[in-house]
Amino acid sequence: MSYANGWDALNLRFSSKIPRTEYSVQNYHWALMKAVTGIDTDPLELRPAAQRKFLQAWDYSIMWRTDIGRGQLSANGGRTTTMGHAVYGENNVGKGDFNPEVICPFGDVEDVYALDPCREYREFDRAELVRFFEERYADAQQMLSDTVNMGGVYVSMFSGLIEIFGWELLLEAIAYDENKFGKVIEGYYQWVKQFFDAYAACSVPVMMMHDDLCWTSGPAAAPAWYRRYIFPYLKKLIEPVKASGKKVMFTSDGTIDEFFPDIVGLGADSVVMEPSSNMALFAERYGDRVGFVGGMDCRTLTFGTQEEIEHEMSRVMAYGQRYPGFILSVGNHLPADVPVERALLYNELYERLAVR
Repeated sequence: MSYANGWDALNLRFSSKIPRTEYSVQNYHWALMKAVTGIDTDPLELRPAAQRKFLQAWDYSIMWRTDIGRGQLSANGGRTTTMGHAVYGENNVGKGDFNPEVICPFGDVEDVYALDPCREYREFDRAELVRFFEERYADAQQMLSDTVNMGGVYVSMFSGLIEIFGWELLLEAIAYDENKFGKVIEGYYQWVKQFFDAYAACSVPVMMMHDDLCWTSGPAAAPAWYRRYIFPYLKKLIEPVKASGKKVMFTSDGTIDEFFPDIVGLGADSVVMEPSSNMALFAERYGDRVGFVGGMDCRTLTFGTQEEIEHEMSRVMAYGQRYPGFILSVGNHLPADVPVERALLYNELYERLAVR
C-alpha cells in the first residue's frame, strides 16, 4: 500500500499508515542495506538487488527524484562552476564523491552580466524532452512500482544560478548591479522554461520542483530580492505543470521560514524541508491545505541517545496523526556515517508509530 499512502498524502487524505520517504540512503549506506536485506553489497553487481529489496523493506511511499540539472546545463558546452565536494559516501559503482577542484569559468561580474543563458545552454527538442521524462519514469516504475514515482527539475531558478556562477560571483552579481543581473535571470528563466513546458506535456503525474533558496542561517540575499527576481519566475514555471493536472512538490535546503507564504503561493501541493526550518509553524499555518515532508534530523540519529531519538520520533510522527499531507523523512538526508544500529532503530520507531 506504499503508493496508495503516498498518493493519499499528496491529496490531503488520511491513509491507514503515515507515509515516508528518504532521499539518498539507498545510494550510499551499503552497510545498512546489507543489514536490512541480507545481501552482501561489496560485489558491485549485487547492489541493485539490495537497493530494490531495501526500498521495499523500508516502505517508501514516494521516491524523490529530478531529471534536469547540471547535466543539461553542460550538455551543449555551457559553462558551469565546480565548487568542490566533501566526502559523503561511495556511489553505486564503488567510487567516492570527494572533489577538491574549485573552478569558475567566469572572471568577474561583468562576465556574469554578459551571459545570454539561452544562447549559452541552448534549446532542446520538445519531443525528445517529453520522451526523456517518460523513459525516466518508466525506469523508476520498473525499479519500484509500489511507490509514487516522479521526475522534475533540480535547477529551477536560484539553484541554476548557483550551478552556473558559484556562490562568490552569484552574490557579487546580486550586490553590484541588480538591474543588469536581473536581465541574466530573465534569460535563465527563458531557458529553463522549456523543461517545465515539456513536463506539462508528459504523462508523469507528479513533478519535483527543486530550488535551494536558503542557507541554514536563512536567505542568502534580501528577501525582497527573491520576491522580485526569483518567486515571480517560479510562479510562471509551475503554472503549466499545475494546469496539466499534475501534483507538484517543492524542495529547498536551508531555513525557509521566511518564504513559507511565497512557496505556498506558488501552488505547490507539498513542501520538502530540512530540520532547520520551523515545521511546526508551517503545519500550524498551512498544514490543512498543503502537504509537507521531513521532520527527523540526522544529527539526532548520529549523536543523540536512544531516549533522544525516541523522543524526537514521537514528536515528529505526531504531525502525521494530525495532518494527512505529512510524509516522514530524515530531512537533511541519512548519510553513510549514521551508525547502522541507529538507522535500524529509526525504522523500528517509524513502523511502531506509523499506524493511524
